[in-house]
This record gives sequence, structure tokens and C-alpha cells, in this order.
Amino acid sequence: MNPLELVRLNLVSPMVLCFVLGALAQFFRSDLKLPNGVYNALSIYLLLAVGLKGGVALSQVSPNEIALPILGTIILGSAIPVLIYNVCRRVGKLDSANSAALAAHYGSVSAVTFIACLTFLSAIKVEYPLFSPALVAVMEIPGIVIALLLVRRASTEESHLGEALREIVTGKSILLLAGGMAIGALTGEAGYKGVEPFFKEPFQGALCLFMLDMGLLAVARLSEVKKVGLFIVGLGIGAPLALGALGVFVGSLCGLGLGGSTVLGVLSASASYIAAPAAVRVALPEANPSLYLTAAVGITFPFNLSIGIPLYFTLAQMFYGP
Repeated sequence: MNPLELVRLNLVSPMVLCFVLGALAQFFRSDLKLPNGVYNALSIYLLLAVGLKGGVALSQVSPNEIALPILGTIILGSAIPVLIYNVCRRVGKLDSANSAALAAHYGSVSAVTFIACLTFLSAIKVEYPLFSPALVAVMEIPGIVIALLLVRRASTEESHLGEALREIVTGKSILLLAGGMAIGALTGEAGYKGVEPFFKEPFQGALCLFMLDMGLLAVARLSEVKKVGLFIVGLGIGAPLALGALGVFVGSLCGLGLGGSTVLGVLSASASYIAAPAAVRVALPEANPSLYLTAAVGITFPFNLSIGIPLYFTLAQMFYGP
């Protein structure tokens, strides 16, 4: 299947079309919006569902099988914020706080983009490691922590690193993914079967509703593009392209296979808009939210959702063949 056909299949999926519907609704100033609390309920459901499934998979693999992918993910999660921080400082000429804020967002991951990637791979019938949710949890923390350490070193002011770390660990992304994996690993496949009808069949429908709301949010953020400058726009597209290719390469070195390398590419290319903003608000209150939220939500997320995921899959095919 050629890259253009992959992009077409991805663009006409219910998930992406729901995102487009939300984007159009926001663009034309419709009164469409999800009721209060639905966004949080859907995100809790999706993250816990992915975590449970990943935990069941973890209960069935040996430590040797997952050790190298975990190591590769930790290295990526540590290197990405350093790269982004230096690009922002040297090329974008941003101050240390805003550079660190952007580094934290790109060093961390988007759990929703990850879920979209799994949906895409399932749609084209490509297998991926079922322990993939563990890679999300592993990459989430180092990216933010290292970005905050970079700005702490560059600043004479004391940053609230401890409080920011608590925000990361207790934030719902990590808590639900890691907690779900722990539950799935402890109960195993037998325990999961009891809740499978609730967490498996309605999953795609819940994801469509969540994407509808993300479309509303992304276009609302897109209105900020004129204010943030060409560098942020370039970063929002250039960073996922470069980091996605790097993630695919590392995935191939770790023996993750076609699907697994695509997953690691998507994780590397994505930008957090749940865990990272919470930590940055605490540790870097002087950073400009228009810069990091517009880049992560308004530019990188739509790019990855529409074009990026099939593109990283195509890159992975270069290592493993069609």
C-alpha cells in the first residue's frame, strides 16, 4: 500500500472525520460542544482501557522481551527535550523558560495520538507489541523532568521541580495508564475477560466523541497561530517529522517490528497537552501558554493525526519492507 493510499485511508476513518467535524464546527462558530465533564470522562475511559489491555500483555511477556524497548524509550525520552531546548534557544532565540516549556511538551507524549496510532494499525491489520502502553508511561516522565532541569540550570531562580514532578506522577495520564497496566498485569487475561465487553466494544465510539471535542479545541488554539510567529509553526511541523523518524529508527534497533517501530515513532513525534501543561504551569509560570499550547494542540496534534501517523508507518516500512 503506497503512502498516499495510507493517508487517504487514515483521513476517511471515523476517528479523523469526527476530529474534522469538530474543527469545522469551531471554525464556523457553531454552538456544538460536549457537556461539562464528558471530556474528562472520555479521557479517563480511554486511558484506563489502553492501560488494562497493556497490563494483560505485560503479564504474558518475559522481562528480556521488553528490556531493550524500555531502554530505547528511556534514551529517546531523555534526548528529545535536550534537542528541542537547544533548537528553541539557538534557532528560535527563545528565553530559557519558553524553551524548556516547549521541550517538556515535545519530550513528553500525547496519549491520544498514541491511541489514534493503535487504531490506525488495527485498521490496516498490522500487529504491534501489546505492551506498547508501557512505552507511553516510560517516555512521559523523563521528557518533562529533563526539560525542567535544563531551565533550572540556566536560571538563577529556584524552580518548583519537586512539585512539578508530583504533578506528572499523579496526573491522570500516568496514573490511569500505569494503574491500568498494574491492574491488567495482576488480574491477567482471565480477569480482563470480565470487563472486556465494557472496555473493548465501546472503545471506538468513545474515541470518536473524544476526537470531536479535540477538533473543537485544536481550531480554537489555531487562532493563536498569527500571534506565535513562524518559528513555532515550523517547530510544530518540523519537530514531529524529525523526531518521528528518529523514533522509528530507534524502534527498529530495539527489534520492535513494523508496528512497534511505528508506535515508537508516533510517541517520539507527539507533543503532550495533558501532563506537560500541568507540570509547566507549576514549574514555569513565566512561560507563555500561547507558545506551547498552540504548538502542541493547534499544530502538531492535527498534523500527526492526519498525515504524521501514516507517514511514520511508511518510514518504518523502509526498515522492514512492505
